[in-house]
Amino acid sequence: MADIEKKLLSKRLRVSLLGGYFNYLSLLLFILIFPACSVKQQLKKADKKYEVGEYHTASSIYNRVYPKVKVKERSMKAYSAFKLGNCYRFLNLYDRAERAYSNAVRYNHKDSLVHLFYADILRMNGKEKEALQQYETYLAAYPEDVRAINGKKSAEELAEWKQNPTKYVVKKVDFFVSKRSEFSPSFPGGDEEVVYFNSTRENKEIGGGNSKITGIRNNDIYVARRNSVGEWDNLSPVEGDINSDMDEGSVSFSADGKVMYFTRCYSEKGESRGAQICSVNRSGGKWGKVVDVKLSEDSSVTFAHPTISPDGKYLYFVSDLEGGFGGKDIWRSEVNGGQYSAPVNLGPTINTPGDEMFPYMRENGVLYFSSNGHPGFGGLDLFYANEIEGGSWSVHNMMTPVNSNNDDFGITFVAGKEKGLFSSNRGEKKGYDKIYEFELPPVEFLIDGKVTDMAGEPLGGATVRIVGDDGTNKKIASKTDGTFKISLNKDVRYVLLGNCRGFLNQKEEAITLGMEDSKTFPISFTLASIGKPVGLDNIFFEFGQATLSPESSTALDKLVKILNDNPNITIEIGAHTDRVGSAEGNLQLSGKRAQSVVDYLVKKGIEAERLTAKGYGKSQPVVVDKVVQKKYSFLKIGDTLNEETIESFDSDEKKEIADSINRRTEFRVLKTTYKMY
Repeated sequence: MADIEKKLLSKRLRVSLLGGYFNYLSLLLFILIFPACSVKQQLKKADKKYEVGEYHTASSIYNRVYPKVKVKERSMKAYSAFKLGNCYRFLNLYDRAERAYSNAVRYNHKDSLVHLFYADILRMNGKEKEALQQYETYLAAYPEDVRAINGKKSAEELAEWKQNPTKYVVKKVDFFVSKRSEFSPSFPGGDEEVVYFNSTRENKEIGGGNSKITGIRNNDIYVARRNSVGEWDNLSPVEGDINSDMDEGSVSFSADGKVMYFTRCYSEKGESRGAQICSVNRSGGKWGKVVDVKLSEDSSVTFAHPTISPDGKYLYFVSDLEGGFGGKDIWRSEVNGGQYSAPVNLGPTINTPGDEMFPYMRENGVLYFSSNGHPGFGGLDLFYANEIEGGSWSVHNMMTPVNSNNDDFGITFVAGKEKGLFSSNRGEKKGYDKIYEFELPPVEFLIDGKVTDMAGEPLGGATVRIVGDDGTNKKIASKTDGTFKISLNKDVRYVLLGNCRGFLNQKEEAITLGMEDSKTFPISFTLASIGKPVGLDNIFFEFGQATLSPESSTALDKLVKILNDNPNITIEIGAHTDRVGSAEGNLQLSGKRAQSVVDYLVKKGIEAERLTAKGYGKSQPVVVDKVVQKKYSFLKIGDTLNEETIESFDSDEKKEIADSINRRTEFRVLKTTYKMY
C-alpha cells in the first residue's frame, strides 16, 4: 500500500511539475507576445483618433507608444514618430514636431512627405539651412510639388526678406492676453472703438467642454470696447445665444456692422460634423437669432472663416469642397436677397496645394488672407490680393514684421487707416495665439527751422514764406526764440524765403520728390544785417599776398548766394590787416585782397556794378563784442584791439589771436534799390 501511494504521489508530482512547466512557457510567451500586440492595438487606436482629427488624444497615445517600439522594428518606430510629428504640427507645438519628424527621418520613414513636413517645421523654427536639405531631398523624388518648390524658395530668400522689413510697427496687445488663445479680431464696420475676437479662455458664464482636436476649451466669441481715455476695457462674452457649448470662431461683419458672420463647429453624439457658417442680425442694440448660412446640400462639407465684401455682393469663405487645389481653399458665393449661389473657387493665383484661410476684405476691396502654400516665412503668412481682369488676382506677402516664422492670420483694419489687429502664435512655447496691433506710420515731412542773425541771436517775428510747385503759398512768423515749423506734402519742390526788417533775405529749398520715409528738414536762416558790416569767416590769403587760398571758396560761395537771394543790393568788400608792417603797405595789400574777392564774385556771375573793393589796412581794428568775447574769454567786451591793447597781453599766443581777429574780410550793404527804378 505504501509503495502504491508512493507511485501515485510521484505521478501527481510529475503531473504537477509538468503542468507548472507548461504554465511557465505560456507566461513567457504571453510576456513576449503581448507587448507587440498591445503596441499595435494602441497604434490602431491612435490612428482612429488621428483620422477624425482628435490630434490631442492621438498625440498622447503616439507619445506613449513610440518608446515601447523596439529599435529593430524601424518601420513601426518611424511611423509612430511621423504621426506624432503631424499631431504636434496641427497643435502648433513646433519644437516637439521637429523632434518627432527628426526621429521619423532617422528611422527612414517610407512616406516621403516626412521630408516636406520636417522642412516646413525647420523653417518655422528658424533653421533655414537644415530646411533646405530636407526640401531638396523631397524634391529629388517629387520635383514638381509646388509646396516644396515654394518652401525651398522661401528658405533661400528668408535672410534677405528679414533684412528688408516693411515700415509697419507691430506690438502685442497685453489687454487681450490670457492663459489660452485669442485670435481673429474683427472691427464691426471698421469701427476701432469695438472689437470682437475668439478665445479659448476659461469663463464660467459660458458652458461647453474641451475640444477633441486640441484638448483645450472650445472657442467662444468675446467683445471689448475702448473707454473714455481710448484704452481697451469692458471685455466680456458676446451677448445673446451666439456662444454655445460648441466651437465658435472667425467673426466678420457687414460694412454697416449690423450683420455678424461667424463659424460654428457642430457635433453629434460626440463626433464632429465639421464647421458651418452662421449669421446673426443686430437690431435695437442686441444680436438676434443665429441662423445657418446654407451654401451646400452636403452637410459633410466644411465651410468656415466667412467675410462679406464691402458692397455685400459676395460672401468669401474657406472650404474643402471638391474641385479645389489641395488643402483648404478660399471660395465665394454671390449673395442675392439672403440666398447664396453655388460656391466658386478663387482660382490658382490665390489657392495653392497648401492651406488658404482666414479671408478678410477691406472697405477698399483688397482681399487679405493667410496661407502656408505661397512663399513665406513659415506657417501661415498674411497676404493681400487685388482682383484683376479675367478672375485672376495679384498676390503679395505682407512681409516682416507683420509676418513671422510661425502662424500669422486673422487680420482686421480700422476703416480708412493703415492700422488694425491680427493674431499670431510667434514666440509662444505652447502654440497659443495672441492678438497684435499693427500700424503703418504716416510718411510725414516737416521743416524744423530757426531764424538768427549772423551772431547766432534769434530773430523773433521774422517772416518765412514757402512756395511749392503744388500751389502752396503761405507765410508764417518765427517765435520769439526764432523757431518755426512747417508741414510739407509728398513729392513737392519747395522754395523758402526768410526775411526780417533790417536784414537781408535768404532763400532755401526743401524737396520731398520720391521720398518714401518721413524726414525732418533742419532749415535755418542766418540773416545778414543791412546796417552794419558783416564778417566773412574763413577767407584766407597766401602769406603777405592777395592771392585767395582754395579753402576760401566755401565762404565766398555763401556770399554769392546772399547776393543772388538779394538781387537789389550793392555791397562793399572791405579787407583789413593786422598791426604788423607799415600803414601804407597794409593799405595797398588790403586793397588788393578786397579786389581779389570782387574778382571771384564776378567770375561766379555777380555783376561788377554791384561790387566795390575797399582796403582799410590796419586803420580799423576790431572792437570786441560778445560774440568775440565768448570765443576768446581773455578779451573784454568794448576793448579795441589796437597796437596798445595787443601789446598789453601777457603772451605771444594771445597777441597772435588778436592779430588774427583784425585780419578779416567783411562786406556791408551800400544800396538796397539796385535796378529797382
